[in-house]
Amino acid sequence: MIESTCEIRVRYAETDKMGFVYHSNYFIWFEAARVQMLDELGLPYTEIEANGLMLPLIECSAKFSRPARFDDRVKIHLSIPEKPRLRLKVHYKVTCKEVHLAEGFTQHVFVDLEGRPAKPPASFMALVNKLF
Repeated sequence: MIESTCEIRVRYAETDKMGFVYHSNYFIWFEAARVQMLDELGLPYTEIEANGLMLPLIECSAKFSRPARFDDRVKIHLSIPEKPRLRLKVHYKVTCKEVHLAEGFTQHVFVDLEGRPAKPPASFMALVNKLF
């Protein structure tokens, strides 16, 4: 299993008229956590692109329990419980001061520059095999 945690301070611009974080911002936070996780693993997204590959989103979901508000410090807990192959499914839990706010997932697929499904880079698979 791969796990990582990313902390974000809620900006005023991320809130709506009710003072709650607007729902689409959670997916931006998910991306920030995912990019940070790849950096922590020593495989930055820029390296994946340098290998002529991309990881577009093919499915996403989020479920909200409580709102986040301006100036909250939220933590995005990321996990990849299943060994990725062509597809990469990432799970997220968002908390603030240990209170559960939201959860969700994103699913991505490796593609070449023409958008055709492609094998992940060997460096990625070597890392995955080591971690799983």
